This record gives sequence, C-alpha cells and structure tokens, in this order.
Amino acid sequence: MNLSARIHHSPSWQLVQSQWLNLTRMPSYSIPTLGFPLMFYAFFGLIMIPGQSLWLLCTFATFGILGTALFAFGVGVASERAEGWWLLLRCSPAPFCAVLIGKAFSAMLFAAVVTVSMAWLAALFGDVRLPTVGWAGLVLVMVLGTLPFCLLGLAFGLILSPQAAPAVINIVYLPLGFLSGLWIPVAQFPPALQALAEWLPPYHLAALALHVTGTLPGPWLFNVGVLLAYTVIFAAAAGFGWRRLQRASR
Repeated sequence: MNLSARIHHSPSWQLVQSQWLNLTRMPSYSIPTLGFPLMFYAFFGLIMIPGQSLWLLCTFATFGILGTALFAFGVGVASERAEGWWLLLRCSPAPFCAVLIGKAFSAMLFAAVVTVSMAWLAALFGDVRLPTVGWAGLVLVMVLGTLPFCLLGLAFGLILSPQAAPAVINIVYLPLGFLSGLWIPVAQFPPALQALAEWLPPYHLAALALHVTGTLPGPWLFNVGVLLAYTVIFAAAAGFGWRRLQRASR
C-alpha cells in the first residue's frame, strides 16, 4: 500500500473526514455560515455602498470566518458534549488531536469557500480588480486567520454548558464584529470605541486582509503579533476548559 493510500485509510484521516462531513451535512451550520456573509456583502457591499466593495470584501470576509470558527467549535463542541460523544471519545483509542485538527480543517475549508465566493461576487458585480497575488493573499489570510477564532470557539464549547453556549456565542459574535469595525469603518467611531477596536482580534485580521489587497498600505507585523498573542491566550483558555472537563468526569 502506497503512502497516499495509508494516509487515506488511517484512523486519524478518517476522523478528519468525519468532522468535515459532519459540518457539511448539518444545514443549521452550513447554510447560515455560507449564506449570511454572502447575503450581507451582496446587500451592503454591492447594492448599498458600491464604492467600497473592496474594503467591505475584506471586512465581511473577516466577519464570515469569525462565525465559521466560533459556531463550528463553540456550538459544535457543546452539542457533542451534551450527547456524550466527547466522553466516549476519551474512552476510545481515537487520537483526540485528530478530532480537533478535523474541526479546524473543516472550519478553514468553510473559510476558503466563503472568501472565494465573496471574491467572485466582488469581481463579477462589484468591479473589484486585484492581481492574482492579491486574491491568493486574501484567501490565505482568511484561512490562516481562522485559527485563533477556532481556539476561542473551542474554549467556549469546553467551558460553557451546552444550553448556554449558543446564546453566549451569539452575544459575543455580533458585537465583536461590529466593534472591530467590520460593518462601519473604525475611523467613524467615537474615540473611545476606536481605542477599543484596536484591542480586538477581528480588527487586526481585517487589517491584514486590507493590507494584502493594497487597500491599507503600511506595517503589518504588529497585526500578526497581536493575532499570535490572542492565539496563545485562546489556546490557554481551551486548555483550561479541557482540564476542567476531565476533572468533572472523574
């Protein structure tokens, strides 16, 4: 058996595939995740404010991957906990990290689909023109930028009760997007909200997207550093939730 066949038939790869199929076959996740960002961008970016199609492409793509990661991990993990699936997983020989990798991989694929679909709308109906490296950079930033929000969603899913997780994530999701300047430019905020936006991770991911598309030239290493710092913080929160869950099940 060659290497590709071994990988395809390995338990870890099958767990990764199962996580992708689980999300794609769940209409309550896949339809809002793909539909809402495209609908919002079509309405605001192409109809209401057509002159800002490229800027809104970057910010609404950020808004889309924020929901992709938070709901895939937060609501998904909390629901699986309620069904006892995670307890069964801990008792089985299945590698736990493969499940997390599968969920992250699925969220990144959804992020790529959302970004490419939105870019297609922008190019076809918004007259947005970018070089190939600009389009590729935008997709790459969005896909990699999913990681810190996956960890945030995982922390919510592990720490919150299955009943509270969907409500709390919805409460966090919409204000986080608004306060990060994903719907209205931060420059139009009052000074206090402008200062707050610079502390929020979606603000820095949108800034990176604006940078790679040439909309916001300037230094970008600070935005990368902030996102890496949040990745570490959210990973620590997820680790705390996992240890807490293990102690509660003993």
